[in-house]
Amino acid sequence: MSDTSHFDDMFGAAVAHAGIQESQETTAGEKREVEKKSADDELSKIKDNAAIGVKRKAEEKAEDSKRKKLAPGLYEFHSYVAERKGEREDMQDTHVLIDDFTDQFHNLPTSVHRVAYYAVFDGHCGSKASQHAANVLHKKLLSKFPRGEVSHFDKEMKRCLIDTFKQTDDEFLKQASAVKPAWKDGSTAVCVLAVDNTLYIANLGITMQI
Repeated sequence: MSDTSHFDDMFGAAVAHAGIQESQETTAGEKREVEKKSADDELSKIKDNAAIGVKRKAEEKAEDSKRKKLAPGLYEFHSYVAERKGEREDMQDTHVLIDDFTDQFHNLPTSVHRVAYYAVFDGHCGSKASQHAANVLHKKLLSKFPRGEVSHFDKEMKRCLIDTFKQTDDEFLKQASAVKPAWKDGSTAVCVLAVDNTLYIANLGITMQI
């Protein structure tokens, strides 16, 4: 009986020792995992901060470059927007803000140093028409904008805006009538084309500008 009791004591002590050792190893492993996670989190934060810093520097560089390119005497434009959906289920209005559109044009008149574009489209009975106008109208302006040297620039700009509005409208009406049932969406429009410091403003429908 004494030998068996002694063996049981030894076995119990060994099991207890193994349990303690395993517990210590588990605790140490968990601690290493926590430390590793903490180090990974810290590295991730450093990378994120570095990326933000690089992005901010790039934006500042682009802004500085833009200022340097701006011809003397031209106003610097900064656009902002706020919108409210109101009681409708979805937003039917759209807008486009382009503070510097110049690089998109080819063969501009030598007297033109900067072009900016701003537009608001007030959708009715849906957003398809306002979305179409927001996506298309300024691109059509690119193709119809006066090129090279023109003797009557203001007259050409008037024609450019009228043709652009008409072509955008005709294109949407064609799309709307091609589906069954036909789309009932519509939109008013107002756009401002800033050529250097001169504003060319066009509106269609009840949307107006100040």
